[in-house]
Amino acid sequence: MDRYEAYPRPAQRRAPKRNKFGARQFGDFDCCHCGRPVSADPWLSGVNHRNHCPYCLWSRHVDLYAPGDRLCACQGRMRPVGLAFKHVHKKYASAQPGELMLVHRCQDCSAVLLNRVAADDSPASLWDVYQESLAQPLAVPGVELLGCEAAGWLRARL
Repeated sequence: MDRYEAYPRPAQRRAPKRNKFGARQFGDFDCCHCGRPVSADPWLSGVNHRNHCPYCLWSRHVDLYAPGDRLCACQGRMRPVGLAFKHVHKKYASAQPGELMLVHRCQDCSAVLLNRVAADDSPASLWDVYQESLAQPLAVPGVELLGCEAAGWLRARL
């Protein structure tokens, strides 16, 4: 027996999977805030580019130009600050107009980004983010947070 056969061989590194649009898909990860394991499987979440935790809704600042590009050098933790509806077609093209979006603010560079609400996101956490956003309004050009008038609609959907 060869002396190196007793040692486990390292797993071969594979190139990241690509979706139908050619964008790289990355695997499961641990949440940067609560530490829970998060599955990036689109069958569970309903989104192609998972980068926020379904339990605490915190995210990581990984996308720079488009969802899923993973080109941002910041890599800061992003706090969920509110909920908004998507109204335009240009940015986040995979999301439909009128779709509920999660608004995140980076703790390091103060950038504000939108993420699609995933199918497996915790309704209680989404409600908590909505309630907190009513107490502290966020002034960002092009992003209109849900206000008090959306409370009944949101509670019925969550």
